[in-house]
Amino acid sequence: MNGHSERASGERTAAMEPAVPKNQPKIATLALFGLAAGLSLIFGEIGTTKSLQEHVPEFVALILLAGILYLIGCYLVERFSLGWIALSVILLSSVGFRLFLLPADPAISDDVYRYQWDGAVQRAHLNPYEVYPAMRELKPLENPQHPLTAGTVTPTVYPPLSELLFRRLRSVPQIKVTFTLLDLGSIGVLLGLLAHTGMKLHRVLLYAWNPAVVVSFALSGHVDSLAIFALLLGFLFLARNWPRLSLGWLTLSVLAKFFTLVLLPVFLRKAGVLRAWVFGLVAMVLYLPFLSSGTHLFTGLSNFSKDWENNDSAFRLIRLWVSSKQTAEIVAGGVVLLLLAYVLAAGTPALRAGLIVTGGILLVSPNAFPWYFTWMVPYLCFYPKPSWLLMSVTSVLGYAPVVPYAAGQPFRDSPLLLALEYLPVFGLVGYEIARSKPFTTKRTAEDAEWVLA
Repeated sequence: MNGHSERASGERTAAMEPAVPKNQPKIATLALFGLAAGLSLIFGEIGTTKSLQEHVPEFVALILLAGILYLIGCYLVERFSLGWIALSVILLSSVGFRLFLLPADPAISDDVYRYQWDGAVQRAHLNPYEVYPAMRELKPLENPQHPLTAGTVTPTVYPPLSELLFRRLRSVPQIKVTFTLLDLGSIGVLLGLLAHTGMKLHRVLLYAWNPAVVVSFALSGHVDSLAIFALLLGFLFLARNWPRLSLGWLTLSVLAKFFTLVLLPVFLRKAGVLRAWVFGLVAMVLYLPFLSSGTHLFTGLSNFSKDWENNDSAFRLIRLWVSSKQTAEIVAGGVVLLLLAYVLAAGTPALRAGLIVTGGILLVSPNAFPWYFTWMVPYLCFYPKPSWLLMSVTSVLGYAPVVPYAAGQPFRDSPLLLALEYLPVFGLVGYEIARSKPFTTKRTAEDAEWVLA
């Protein structure tokens, strides 16, 4: 499908939107101003709270409140045809939200300190896939203000592109600024994708204002923003029929965070299987500096898979029916492969396929940390499913174990909080399925089946 037909489809979509009184878009724009002010107050409060790890319940409550304001904003951009003033409010305020959090300590997640340690290891001419923080001789490489407490006896779990970037970033502020800039870059790429597909640019709010996204990158400095940015560029080049560039950026995304690897067949379906060499070449080049670790390249990832299970939903249910975690992981992997086979066999458009497969990974994964849910938020700009919008908000409850963990207790999930996090979402999914018409062939504005077909 070429760009002309996609833009024409976007124009038809706009024509299908119900007419609203002329003054209502102005009221909606004013409402966006109010929502932006409310979110600014919330993020400003979080950014100025000292020792945030000691105020996790208050943090969770504030982010849930931010989630309510965010969902109202999602409704406004879906319901009304807004102008450039509203788009300016969305974009400028999204920068402001992040500026409120950048100066704050990443108190609710200590991943950034592992990034810092991995970078120090490389600058000491060591291989991060061979060493780990508990080694006594490497103690001087640790940040003395923030000693590592998790994963201290395992080599790094991060792919080579992330590791090479960690080597360049010496301080926590550098790390946070870099991953926040990549997050803002994703907003720009989403605008390009929305423009290419003829959809409302205002839909970028669904990513730009998402509290999970803002907190994960501007506050915590997670590397996932690198993977998301590269993935979105891959989708953009796929939409523009530049297959080699598309596969190159997808490979960079995979080598920043492995979760996007499962999308390789989706990209190859359009880019062509014969171009898979691009993936292999880029991967080989980026792994070259670390090949001295030999079979230890994936030791850290293997240890993480064996030893960790946190904030999981469907995986926890699978474990009730099977004999071991390993068996549950096989079942979960089978579910993801079935979803992948389904989207390939059905010819599901690339972005929709990404949402389905990534959503499946999150639901059946043994680890679903709150920042993992940022992986599926970009897709919501094109497929704004209420269930996934709600999931992106309730995922903040996954930070609750930080409270006992900060007090020196084990990192354990609360069954009650897991139920509060997931049951409303599963209920909404059931409602959406009940209301859906799976056998219809009509393409609707909501489904937008023409997106990156």
